[in-house]
Amino acid sequence: MAERYVVSVDQGTNSTRCILFDHRGRLVSVAQKEHQQHFPRPGWVEHDAVEIWHNLRRVVPEALSEAGVGTERIAAIGLANQRETTVLWDRRTGAPLGRAIVWQDTRTAPLVDDLGRDPGEEFFLQRCALPPSTYFSALRIRWLFDHVKGLEQRARDGEVLFGTMESWLIWNLTGGPDGGLHITDATNASRTMLMNAHTLAWDDELLSFFGVPRPMLPEIRSNSERYGEARALLPGVAITAALGDQQAALFGQTCFSPGEAKCTYGTGSFLLLNTGADVVRSRHGLLTTVAYKIGDQRPAYALEGSIAVTGALVQWFRDRLGLIGSAPEIETLARTVEDNGGCYIVPAFSGLFAPHWRSDARGVIVGLTSYITKGHLARAVLEATGWQTREVVDAMNADFPVPLRQLKVDGGMTADNLLMQFVADVLDVPVVRPMVAETVSLGAAYAAGLAAGYWSDLEVLRRNWHRAAQWLPDMDPERRDAEYDDWKRAVERSLGWVRPPRSP
Repeated sequence: MAERYVVSVDQGTNSTRCILFDHRGRLVSVAQKEHQQHFPRPGWVEHDAVEIWHNLRRVVPEALSEAGVGTERIAAIGLANQRETTVLWDRRTGAPLGRAIVWQDTRTAPLVDDLGRDPGEEFFLQRCALPPSTYFSALRIRWLFDHVKGLEQRARDGEVLFGTMESWLIWNLTGGPDGGLHITDATNASRTMLMNAHTLAWDDELLSFFGVPRPMLPEIRSNSERYGEARALLPGVAITAALGDQQAALFGQTCFSPGEAKCTYGTGSFLLLNTGADVVRSRHGLLTTVAYKIGDQRPAYALEGSIAVTGALVQWFRDRLGLIGSAPEIETLARTVEDNGGCYIVPAFSGLFAPHWRSDARGVIVGLTSYITKGHLARAVLEATGWQTREVVDAMNADFPVPLRQLKVDGGMTADNLLMQFVADVLDVPVVRPMVAETVSLGAAYAAGLAAGYWSDLEVLRRNWHRAAQWLPDMDPERRDAEYDDWKRAVERSLGWVRPPRSP
């Protein structure tokens, strides 16, 4: 009998990918298409949801063609997506009501300041386990209601639908205006500030507070279950999984036990620690989030440290400063010097995320002297990712009783050996990378395959995980402590740069 495959869709911040995986969790084929980034004002980041849907329509047939398989050989479809990115669309026509507002967008900062004062952080932490932040979807919905005339009333009349990217794509895949499924999953819903973290249901008090009408919200489903069948692209194939991309990476890294953690190094970096069935309230600047929910089993939760700018700093170094021609060149340039020469770069381009949550911070370069070369700057760029990881791990170790013993890593930046060695050095734990680097896509495939019976249980998935590389810590503890102290002093200098507007 011909082998069957699982289709995984990874709708990310920069591109949309379709990957086919086989039963051993190996990548069979891949197709990818980037979409345009729109920056209409400082701090604003937008995507065209229609462009993303069109890109999906291109990459799925390409991936099947590359593998030489037809729809009949596909066992299930799973989706992973950039989280918090907010799409509102017309229920009747299917047309988006403006561009999608991306997770990096900071236009809601004034709202965040107001919510911090009244009703205060505790109101939200008790219900959705999230602090007010420009990161989350509810504030984007509220902002759109406040700035687009008539939109709130249309939403109350049932004419407008809200979703994050997986909702938008599933709706289109299953028929769009002609009976498309309007659903989300527990991980993406946990990033809206509208879902109760304990019940995994939309919270009446939060809906009332933000003024979000229930008819516009998708139905919350588990991450691994049969949602329905695709009618477009892969007609008749079951869609059986959806996860936010970082939870998908945790799943793909098979971090199924409390205390296991992964960090995905991409545009930003996201470190998730499985905390099991416990909703662990962070006291040190981390987010509490749903890790995954399989069928009708109890959900697993995670602590998350979100770092806004890591790979994006390398892109800035390449595209804005022109100091390198391609991203991999940064390692070569950084190796031309022994250390950072006393120079530190804090990449607070749009504030600092975990564990600081300071939207008033902006990027700084400190320790500049006439000795500093572009090699030192390149090293400082890479080290910024290492030190930001250290800050998040320190917070996790303070919040969770089991200290981190190993960090599983994935994402594009893990190809940089100098960086990965530095991460191991500053964390003082082994850093390991799996054979399959595409862990976001693999996690979506695993969750989809579980629900479709393609894989039987989590242990089978664990056996698919194989180590490709390992970096062991090798830094003098005194040097580590001294440089970390310098990093923290650099961070202090980035804070408070954006001042509130003066009263007239």
